[in-house]
Amino acid sequence: MAEHQHNHSHSHPHTNECGMECFTNTEMIVREDILFKAKELAELISTSNEVQFFQKAEHQIASNDHIQTLISSIKKKQKELVAFQSFENQKMVDKIEKEVVELQEQLDSIPIVSEFKQTQEDINYLLQLVMSVIRDTISDKITVEEGKVAAGSGYGE
Repeated sequence: MAEHQHNHSHSHPHTNECGMECFTNTEMIVREDILFKAKELAELISTSNEVQFFQKAEHQIASNDHIQTLISSIKKKQKELVAFQSFENQKMVDKIEKEVVELQEQLDSIPIVSEFKQTQEDINYLLQLVMSVIRDTISDKITVEEGKVAAGSGYGE
């Protein structure tokens, strides 16, 4: 294997073709105040009623033998399903798919499981809402859309 050698120093910022400074991930510095606020926001979210309920429900589900047996059965059936699909045995695929649906319905009919799933959706919605508020607030200040820099910004011109 040939060794690759550089003859230049890495002690200066790199520049691209436009003369703009470029930084590697390790050279990039994230402002501590931004990280502090992000951690503060994460702490607020983690103490919300939804997250508190989610954690309690998760513990109840983990310690419930009946629920764990149903989950194990569903996972086992899903593995069987993949095997029979690879053997192209449609009769067994249909039979096992039906069994998986029945087991999933049994699982979903347990109140703590359905409440857990609903809370999971609520938390995901909350996180998406927070991200969209951040994105929209930043978008109001800078005009950037999907990796393209706004016209007239001087980038790539």
